[in-house]
Formats: sequence, C-alpha cells, structure tokens
Amino acid sequence: MPAKSRTYQPQKVRAALAAQTGALRAAVAGLTDAQLDLPTRLGEWSVRELLAHLAVQLDFVPAHLDDPLQGRPPLGLPGWVAAVGTVAPLLDEQARERSAADFAGDAAAVAAAFGRAADALTGLLERPEAADSVRRFEIRLGSMTLADLLVTRLVETVVHADDLAAALGPEAFPHDRQAVAAVTRLLADAFAEQVPGGAVELRVPPYAVVQAVPGPKHTRGTPPNVVETDPLTWIRLATGRLPWAAAVADHGVSASGERSDLGEYLPVLG
Repeated sequence: MPAKSRTYQPQKVRAALAAQTGALRAAVAGLTDAQLDLPTRLGEWSVRELLAHLAVQLDFVPAHLDDPLQGRPPLGLPGWVAAVGTVAPLLDEQARERSAADFAGDAAAVAAAFGRAADALTGLLERPEAADSVRRFEIRLGSMTLADLLVTRLVETVVHADDLAAALGPEAFPHDRQAVAAVTRLLADAFAEQVPGGAVELRVPPYAVVQAVPGPKHTRGTPPNVVETDPLTWIRLATGRLPWAAAVADHGVSASGERSDLGEYLPVLG
C-alpha cells in the first residue's frame, strides 16, 4: 500500500482538467453525423449516448455547486473509485435522458450541446470557488471536497476519451499528459487500498509504483512479484475495459512471480 494517502495539487488538477476538457470539445466538434451513431465498448451506448453521459459529468459540478449540504458521510477518492459502479443504473438513465433532450440532433447540434457543458466546467475552473480545496460538495455516494471531486472529473474525461478513441480512432481523441498521470496514480492507489499487502509491486511508469496483494512483503532487492504496464493499459485494466488475460497475451503487461496474476482483483473501478 502507499505509505500515506496521496494528495493532488488543486492548481495542477484544474489545469489538467481544463486541458482534457478542451481536447474533448475540439474532438467532438470534428465528428460527423455517421460517427455519432457508431457503437462503443460500453454496452448499448452509442457515441451519441456516451457524449451525453460526459456532458452530464462535465456540467454536474457547476450546476450543483451551491446546493445545500445534507450531512452525507465523508467520501475520499479511493472510496469513490470503489463505489461509483453502484450508481451505474442512475448514470445510464441520466445519459439516455440527456441524449434524448440535447444530443438527438445532427453533428453540429451535438457539438454545440457538448460545448455548453464543457464551457460550464471550464468556467467554474476559473472562478475563485474552484481554488477552495476544503469546500465540501455532496454527491449521492457521500461528501467530498471540491478538490477531490474535480479529480473524479479527470477520471471521467480520461477514461471516456479512451472509450471514444476505441470507437473512433486514437488520433481523434488525444489525452492531456497530466490528466493521464493523475488518473493512473489514483487507480493504482485505489488498487493498493482494495487489495492490501506487499507481495506484488505494481509499476506504471512513469507515474505510479504501489505494493499490494496479500503475502510475504518485499523489503529490499528485486521484488519476487512484479507487474509492469503502461498508463493507458493500466487504466483500461483498472476500469474493466481490458481483461487481464488479453493484456498479458498481447504483451501489454509484464508479470513475473507466482503471485503476479492480478486478474482476480480487477477491475478496480466498476
């Protein structure tokens, strides 16, 4: 496990989120009508419905920033990672409703609707409230600091940009490097918290190294059980986009040692 909970510098998070959101907006502006109705790897969602879901995630924070607090229990980032899958039915309902309301038109109309959601978030990032790292914000799962909630928006934008790239081509949806770095670290830390131990060293260069999995703890020298992969492969594994066996077979993961099979512990985020 990490020696202590990782902290994320709010200014860097805001800058990465603005950059990732801007890249998404530019990519969506270039889509065609035919591309909007292509399937994605997310069940029954088309590109159109995935964009509607992303719009919900982008403008949710500015739309609810001033909602009164109701006393929900504190929720940290690893807890959010572990629990967000439990609200999947609600997220599906929201995406379909938003798609029918704002994303049912042609490519120009979809780009305009997505642009409004992107503008709402980037506008918030420029306001003094976004720099308040201790301000609380409540979601269905609990009460988070606004700073942590913006990290969850990084997860949404990075993971779903990769979903869109899988549907439309990697050149269409680039990633901001700092956004990918933050998401990689969060998912690695969440893995270490969900599967505590020191038997396996997970390396995701150049962004993260954690120890996890029950068993004999490594203290010095070369670890007996090492898993190494690149950031996007780790994000796909941690979010269930890529099966462990397929990643190993395709040489996207290097795994050595008798305890290095992480398939039973994945995904990290439902």
